[in-house]
Amino acid sequence: MELAYYGDLTNELLGKRQQEYDSQIDVGDRNNALTDLRSIDARKKFGIRQYDCCPGKSAVPEFFANFISPLCGMLGLTKWMVARLSPDFAEYLAADAEYGEKVRERVRERICEIFDRGDRLMLVSHGTGCVVVYDVLWQLSNDERFIEKYGERKIDVWVTLGAPLGDNYIRKFLLGAKGEPVSYPKNVITWHNVAAEDDYTCHDNTLADDFKSMLAQRAVSTVQDYRVYNLAVRFGKSNPHSSVGYYIHPRTSKIIVDWIRAPAIETDPVYTI
Repeated sequence: MELAYYGDLTNELLGKRQQEYDSQIDVGDRNNALTDLRSIDARKKFGIRQYDCCPGKSAVPEFFANFISPLCGMLGLTKWMVARLSPDFAEYLAADAEYGEKVRERVRERICEIFDRGDRLMLVSHGTGCVVVYDVLWQLSNDERFIEKYGERKIDVWVTLGAPLGDNYIRKFLLGAKGEPVSYPKNVITWHNVAAEDDYTCHDNTLADDFKSMLAQRAVSTVQDYRVYNLAVRFGKSNPHSSVGYYIHPRTSKIIVDWIRAPAIETDPVYTI
C-alpha cells in the first residue's frame, strides 16, 4: 500500500489563513475511534440499529446540503459555501490555483510510479480527495502532456468513499467538464462508490446515474454504488464522513479483498475462431 500525501500543502495553506490544528489530539482521537470500530466483531453489526445508537447522530447536515447546495448553485454561491465549510477545497477548485496543481502533482507522481513499475493498481480515495483523483485520472488519459506515456494504462479498481462527485455544481469544476461533449477519464476499469448515511459531503450518494455517459462512451466498465452506515465517533459525536469509519467498514474491506484475490487482467490479445 502506498500513500499520496499532500497534507503538508494543506497545512501550509490553512496556516496562512490562521486555521488552528492540533495534530496530537486529532491523531489520538482518530486512534481511539479506530480502536472502538475494531472491537465490532461481526459484519452484520455495521447496520442501522448500531448507527442509531451513535451519540449525536443527526441527519440535519445531509438534509441541509440536499436543499442548500442546489440553491447556492442557482445563485452562484457554491464557491462561497465550499469556502465556508472547506477553505482548502475551495482553493483547490479555484481556477489556475497553484495549490491545486501542486496537489494533483503529488497524486499523479505516485500513480505514475506504480504504472512505471508495471504493478496492478487499486485507488482508494476519500472525500474531497476523490475530486483530486478524478482530475489526475482525467489528466493521464486526456492531457497531451501525459497521453503518450500513460494514456493506455488502466486502474483495475477505483474506490471512492464519501465522494462529493454526485453534486451537480461540484462536477462543473472537474477537468473535462466544460467540453462538449464532456470528456471523462478513460483509465478506470471498475469504479466502486461507497456513501454513508447522513454524510453531507456525499449528499447525492449515487454516482452511477451521474456518470452514465462514461458507460455509454465505454470509458469505464461499471460504476457500482453502495450505501453504508459509518459508525465512527469523533470527539464524542457521530461523524458519518470520518475516513476511519469508511476504511474499516466491511463493504470497503470486501472490495479490497476481492481485488487482491482476483487474477490479473489478461492484456495479451485473445483470438477466437
